Amino acid sequence: MIYQRRIEIYGASRPEETRKKNEDAYLIMREQPIAAALCDGAGNAEGSAKKILSMFQKLIRAASAEDISKFDTWNKWSRLLDTSLSGGNQSTFVAVAALENGYVGTCIGDSRIYKITRDGNIVILTEGAPKYRLGSGEIKPLPIHERFENTKMLLLMSDGAWGPLNLYKLQKLIIKMTFNHLSDLPNAILDEASRYGRGDDMTVVVIQRK
Repeated sequence: MIYQRRIEIYGASRPEETRKKNEDAYLIMREQPIAAALCDGAGNAEGSAKKILSMFQKLIRAASAEDISKFDTWNKWSRLLDTSLSGGNQSTFVAVAALENGYVGTCIGDSRIYKITRDGNIVILTEGAPKYRLGSGEIKPLPIHERFENTKMLLLMSDGAWGPLNLYKLQKLIIKMTFNHLSDLPNAILDEASRYGRGDDMTVVVIQRK
């Protein structure tokens, strides 16, 4: 069963300081299936990132809730996405979908998914994920499966956003934003990361159950 209760999802993205084009791209799906995804393209790959997200959206919309709940499905999707970029520009890929009891998804490359627990701790769910990107032909999709009970929110972040921020800085900012609307959080994180220079495109997507 697809999760029925309210899920809030918001995102924000900014290009590298010296460029107008943004090689990052993100997807938010607020209707069932409820999902979020982020891609960080390489080598003027704005089109590649958007291509991957468009393909993923079609795949997940055509899938049943039972299929979405199985990592075998996400693994097959990842292989298809990898093949679609073969020989061209590469891209990271992180994505999650909300089901009845929690989140399921995958990570490919060095974009990250952080879990903020209900007691305020932060865990990098994608720690140790293989760095191979879509298009490399060597991907090893990392499975993501987190239950709602101890998950306050998830953050999907490209390396341009997470790189300048260690866990302490990120945790401090999230605490500071506690009484703000959730939609303010992605831009607040990008503001904080930008204090250290915007040497790369940066993107944040936040997903939270109400």
